Amino acid sequence: MTALPEPAKKLLDDANFVVVATSNTDGSPQTSVLWATYEGDQLLLSTIQGRKKETNWLKDPRISVLILDRDDMYSFVEVRGTVSMSTDGGPELIERLSHTYTGQSYTGDEGTDHVRVVVRVTPTHVVVRSSH
Repeated sequence: MTALPEPAKKLLDDANFVVVATSNTDGSPQTSVLWATYEGDQLLLSTIQGRKKETNWLKDPRISVLILDRDDMYSFVEVRGTVSMSTDGGPELIERLSHTYTGQSYTGDEGTDHVRVVVRVTPTHVVVRSSH
């Protein structure tokens, strides 16, 4: 495992969005814009069971995550690695992310049968780029 560097943690603490790339079964890329946080050196993402990215990770756990600095798009951190997934703590994670990114409770799953998945990204390669 590669350490998650401080610039990545700062960008996530500042509620910057991430772009997540997975591989479809035919090898073509699939990308999503998500909220993210971290615990130790792992990135944490939230998704819903059955979403394309979740089904892609069940077949191929590799991931690339680009953390963009909204104030300087030439500064970013790319994290490549593998994912592990669990439904344990799913509702708590989306609530935590919603408070970080919007300052409010998460209501997007109300009235649905969504099952929240916690996605843990273990970094294997990290690239930090800064325009400063």
